[in-house]
Amino acid sequence: MTGWGAGPFAKRRAEELARLGYIALAIDMYGKEVRPKTSEEAAAQAGIYRKDRRLMRARAGAALELLKKHDLVDVKKIGAIGYCFGGGVALELARSGADLAGIVSFHGNLDTPNPGDARNIRGKVLVLHGGDDPYVPADQVAAFQDEMRNAKVDWHMIIYDNAVHGFTNPEAGNDNSKGAAFNEKANKRSWEAMKVFFEEIFR
Repeated sequence: MTGWGAGPFAKRRAEELARLGYIALAIDMYGKEVRPKTSEEAAAQAGIYRKDRRLMRARAGAALELLKKHDLVDVKKIGAIGYCFGGGVALELARSGADLAGIVSFHGNLDTPNPGDARNIRGKVLVLHGGDDPYVPADQVAAFQDEMRNAKVDWHMIIYDNAVHGFTNPEAGNDNSKGAAFNEKANKRSWEAMKVFFEEIFR
């Protein structure tokens, strides 16, 4: 899941997870045929859920319950990952107390109106962050770290130099001054970090 909905990028990542041997479900948070065409439309759609965290949690939670019904799924070994808006969704799902072994956020939103809910997180947390991300600034990062520490969550964060928002998406271009841009090195390193994390939590 990304801020652009269940488009080609999300589907491609799900297919890459499947090739690694995982059962992958790409969540469509926005609903049937809701496909933002501009960054303004994407921000507006994401804003609906960022302003209503109960709705965000309910949508993501419904997808999780659907995944649990799959015959090949081990319900004790489920993880959630997300990119940009989707990273924030994965973290918010974890804060709801969802039964997840692990959560991975790629250049995701880290803020929450309910930091105390971090005590509900059951799984381990990995945050993969662009060190120059203007959309997730240092104060948001610091607040998130305090949130995790105060709740005694098993978490870690990897920060990539010269990386901004959207560093995993080739379609984001390569101009960091726009705030979102692809970074090949950070993309490869973050995917490898996720794979190591999954080996740990799904062992």
